[in-house]
Amino acid sequence: MSQQEVQSLPLAGIRVVEFVHMVMGPTCGLLLADLGAEVIKVEPVPEGDNTRRLMGSGAGYWMTYNRNKKSFAVDIKSEEGMVAVKKLLATADVVTENFRPGAMEKLGLGYEQVKAIKPDIIYSSMKGFLPGPYEKRTALDEVVQMMTGLAYMTGPVGRPLRAGASVNDVMGGMFSTVSILAALLQRKETGRGQFVQTGLFENSAFLVAQHMMQKVVTGKAAAPMPSRISAWAIYDVFETAQEGEQVFMGVVSDSQWVSFCETFDFPELGNDAGLRRNNQRVSARDRIIPLVRERLSGMDKQTVMALCEKAGLPFSPIQRPEDMFEDEHLNQSGGLAELTLPDGEQVKVPMLPLEMNGQRFGARLNVPKLGSHSRELLAQLGYDDDQIIQLESTGAIKTA
Repeated sequence: MSQQEVQSLPLAGIRVVEFVHMVMGPTCGLLLADLGAEVIKVEPVPEGDNTRRLMGSGAGYWMTYNRNKKSFAVDIKSEEGMVAVKKLLATADVVTENFRPGAMEKLGLGYEQVKAIKPDIIYSSMKGFLPGPYEKRTALDEVVQMMTGLAYMTGPVGRPLRAGASVNDVMGGMFSTVSILAALLQRKETGRGQFVQTGLFENSAFLVAQHMMQKVVTGKAAAPMPSRISAWAIYDVFETAQEGEQVFMGVVSDSQWVSFCETFDFPELGNDAGLRRNNQRVSARDRIIPLVRERLSGMDKQTVMALCEKAGLPFSPIQRPEDMFEDEHLNQSGGLAELTLPDGEQVKVPMLPLEMNGQRFGARLNVPKLGSHSRELLAQLGYDDDQIIQLESTGAIKTA
């Protein structure tokens, strides 16, 4: 991307300094970076962000949430390192952090301390809980899913199950981005910065609000998803003729019901006056579903999906995350950004799920090596070559 193209991005000219790890904080920075902000990731020397070395279910975090960022590797516990960090903060528009409560204040980098350096700073703190009785607790995505009933809604009765992605961490980073953008807009009018905060627990409570309101409206508690009473008669995963191949299909309106009956050749259902309205069909679900399952079990998956598309029905094959690398729509619509791994391997990763004026927001910078931008940033802050070499020799900073 040319310098002119970079300068045309929505957040061009905004400098963000992030003190983050894992998923929630890095997601916030990723959104801001993809939209054009200069996001500088402050990492501890000598090994950098611990997220770089996670394995198992965390092995994909680093590569997913850290593109388009610069790495500034510094020992903030050293006097020289802290001086450099404070000089960097004096140039920032936004600071983000998602460490345990009190950690940034202990380092001397809490909101009031940073505000003394840059009075109009926007400081985003991402925590497990917003201020209240729980605010000192340690939280993880899985913890708050258990606390709010999200895990209860996901698993079968008696077997709470966390969602299959870091939904609260990712959405928490998204809400943090929203608050930062709102604060930037206010600062443009008032000239004042502010402290903004988001919480994983509150995020998860927001996600289950529809189930809370279901109890209010119906008087009955929402059942977990595996045993829920669907709002529609057909809204299920169906087996096809090919072993192990399944298709999800829904019929969610009266007009779709007519189209479904015509396309899948169910005249006896389509002509039944007692099935013309949605709630009538829900009441007759025990009659309808066995007929549909029997019919679809004799068809191959491709035929079922072709008929669903013809009928205008919502449908999907049952896929795995790795199938997305070859997804026709993602590839042909430009929905995958190309990245180069440290070992030189070329990979693809989903872009932000949005478009502005026909523009998608991809990768300008590969995921950074530790300290890959330390020298560049120090030079911007007024350090000469000899000073940078001296800082590096003492271990106060690391350059790639």
